[in-house]
Amino acid sequence: MRMLAIECATEACSLALFEDDRLIAARHEVLGRGHAEHLVPLIASLPDKGRAEAIQVSLGPGSFTGVRIGLAAARALGLAWGAEVLGYPTLALVAAQGGSGEALVCMAGGHGEWFVQQFAGGLPSGPLASLSPTAAVAAFACERIIGSRAEEFVALRGYGTAAPMLPGASAARRVPAQLLTSALAPLYGRPPDARLPA
Repeated sequence: MRMLAIECATEACSLALFEDDRLIAARHEVLGRGHAEHLVPLIASLPDKGRAEAIQVSLGPGSFTGVRIGLAAARALGLAWGAEVLGYPTLALVAAQGGSGEALVCMAGGHGEWFVQQFAGGLPSGPLASLSPTAAVAAFACERIIGSRAEEFVALRGYGTAAPMLPGASAARRVPAQLLTSALAPLYGRPPDARLPA
């Protein structure tokens, strides 16, 4: 069975096409912005235009726009192809890339904050939080830090090992099955900036 993985919750626009557990094609571009313009052409550049019986897509946290674009594309393709669509947390994908040991995933958040969550054996061992850098380094003593803000975290705290990385869809098959969900609601990781008037 073919599975298409879509990851565009961060500055990376990343795709992977699997045949069962075998990776048959991947695209990974660090765009910063412009996911809406690049995502569909990148999917179309995959073998058979990325057509698959299953789709896995990032729920976030990350860029509000990137998360919504990825979800919209996954839902549309799921309807067009009759494919099952499941979501996964972005930080779980980063943890899967970093291996199975204990690690703190630290990714860029909004307004200068960091998304942080501790993992062990590929599963969360603590809650997702959006914290200021100083609050994040005060809250976690984990030795190994992975993610887009890993180097800044280690430099600010003064100890530990850093493995800087952005989420890559090629690792999607390593996300534990219990973290996949059919509830395709964005995981923003912090309250929205805009609020309805009282």
